[in-house]
Amino acid sequence: MRLATRRNGTPDGELVLVSSDGKRCLPGGPDWMNLLTAIASWDDALGAMRSIADRLNAGEGEALDQASLGAPMPRSWQWLDGSAFSTHGALMQIAFNLPPIDTERPLMYQGMSDRFYGPNDDIPFPDAAHGIDFEGEFGVIVDTVPMGTSAADALRYIRLVVQINDWSLRAIAPIEMKTGFGWVQAKPACSMAPFAVTPDELGDAWRDGRVCLNLEIDWNGRRIGAANGSAMDFGFHELIAHAALTRDLVAGTIIGSGTVSNPNYGEVGSSCISEIRAIEMIEKGAAETPFMAFGDTIRMEGVGSGRNAPFGVIEQTVVRS
Repeated sequence: MRLATRRNGTPDGELVLVSSDGKRCLPGGPDWMNLLTAIASWDDALGAMRSIADRLNAGEGEALDQASLGAPMPRSWQWLDGSAFSTHGALMQIAFNLPPIDTERPLMYQGMSDRFYGPNDDIPFPDAAHGIDFEGEFGVIVDTVPMGTSAADALRYIRLVVQINDWSLRAIAPIEMKTGFGWVQAKPACSMAPFAVTPDELGDAWRDGRVCLNLEIDWNGRRIGAANGSAMDFGFHELIAHAALTRDLVAGTIIGSGTVSNPNYGEVGSSCISEIRAIEMIEKGAAETPFMAFGDTIRMEGVGSGRNAPFGVIEQTVVRS
């Protein structure tokens, strides 16, 4: 199934189910007005949503206005972002002159979850000197996960899969990292692609807790990356188990993969500017590529065989706040 949220003037919007071609939709109905409500009672909601999906497959539904869509989950209780691609971590150490990090366990931080930008929203920032950067990644939305859940059991709690742009302010990040606490200023709200999908919707692109799609990224109309999500050193089941070691995870918790990155970055490119700058440091001795400027555009699309794009497209412009 493919789910989306239509803006209706409320903080959580209106849940709609979307046809496989992304052209038609039907509302979730009075019992499941928004995705946050549905995910909190997933077992009860699932039957109703499957019935609506069957109607869509039979040709019912109204035309979907893509411009009306916000993030599939406009806000949630918790956003936990991993860093599950070791190539990205190694390049970031070079980019920010950081000491090696223990990678025997997943890396994760807790970020801002009270809002997620929609796929076509303009993204406001106060100052381009803060080092505006995009980070393309995938994520999952989980049901209630009991404390102490093992990685072997964690896959069964994944309800939906999403595509995320995790915005970062690179000039601020090293300052906050050195405090030993965590990011606040350097990690504003993230963006989501329009559709959240059930894992079965991905077919064979969902393997071993990984989204095995190329994440195609165009910055100002120029292709700069098409790394594949299969290269995660820790799958989403392992990230969930890491997060749930000492706490229950509330239904609706969103967990990110971290920036999609591949060892053959020379062939497939990068999913953020910082990686491009780190590669320039390695190859040329200094970074040459600037961070984003006001008016810059970013486009992200997870693509599989036959150009199938289950999450739809993030396409946004950076603006002055």
